[in-house]
Amino acid sequence: MASIQKRPDGRWRARYRDDAGKEHAKHFSRKVDGQRWLDEVTASVVAGTYVDPKTALITFQEWSATWLRGYENNRPSTVRQARTHLKRINADFGSRPLKSVRPSEVKAWTARLSDEGLAGSTVYALHSRLGQLFADAVHDGLLPKSPVSRRTAPKAGQQRAYVATTDQVWALYDAMPPGLRPAILLAAFAGLRIGEAVALRVSDVDFMRGIITPAIQYPGVELKTEQSKNPIPIPQNLCLELSVNHAQWGSETLVTNEWGRPISPHRLEHYFREARKSVKGLPEGFRFHDLRHYFASLLIAQGLDVKVVQKSLRHSSAKTTLDTYGHMWPDKEETARAAVASVLADRINSRSEKQA
Repeated sequence: MASIQKRPDGRWRARYRDDAGKEHAKHFSRKVDGQRWLDEVTASVVAGTYVDPKTALITFQEWSATWLRGYENNRPSTVRQARTHLKRINADFGSRPLKSVRPSEVKAWTARLSDEGLAGSTVYALHSRLGQLFADAVHDGLLPKSPVSRRTAPKAGQQRAYVATTDQVWALYDAMPPGLRPAILLAAFAGLRIGEAVALRVSDVDFMRGIITPAIQYPGVELKTEQSKNPIPIPQNLCLELSVNHAQWGSETLVTNEWGRPISPHRLEHYFREARKSVKGLPEGFRFHDLRHYFASLLIAQGLDVKVVQKSLRHSSAKTTLDTYGHMWPDKEETARAAVASVLADRINSRSEKQA
């Protein structure tokens, strides 16, 4: 319901009631301006983009606090990452009303983050988080449209995998404390991530059949995706190497500290960094996760196709595998040229035979 009336002071009062029955009013010097305002409100109601003017004044920091409370049903590590992102985003947008943020400002913000020296992947992640909050604000009826889109997005951070040599992998293995050596094997020859490696239990390995079935990650929580639970075939000699700690300590996990007890990813990373210093040729930034790249390189070197490598690495899609390791597959240009040449040669030979 909407109306416009002239007041005793000569000004025009335009008013309407929203779906909740709440009245909104605004005063104008000219009737035509008041009618235009009412027409715009009516159009937004019909289009489903109407937002209560007072609701739209909520600041980004106020909305992020509400948003985070609803986000806390995710796993703790996911929530911690969100908190880290929000701390940085609120430093720049926290005091701003949601409706005041413009696409041009978002684009300038990502450029400024890059100029400050943040990694491309970090800038991309912050932009994605900002987009997530604005998208949820739109869904919650706080905004008609998000200022964040693909047009404001920075380029995704691209990091070419560093692949250690086989000698470097074994040097890392020898430099680690005995109880932690299975972690190197699990990453380099089965592709496990660090949280999966330290949490892998003896019961998750079928030593007779040679199959690892990851089920949990540190600190005992379920894996994030169903693909991460895919079984991983391993050879019998690797099974034998992995069983050493359990045989010595009767441990529940395959990776143990010096007393045969489980270890956290943080502690494993500490020992890994110390071991890395003693390995010639490894860059300072070489991470435990880079051992997965070595595993991928082994599979690709054996001529396995992208779908097999994807399944072995437990990626959610072949695109992820290709984006990370596409450069490792051998160039097939000459093979393609030879295939075309063979077909043409058959045609030319056939034609020559007919003419003869």
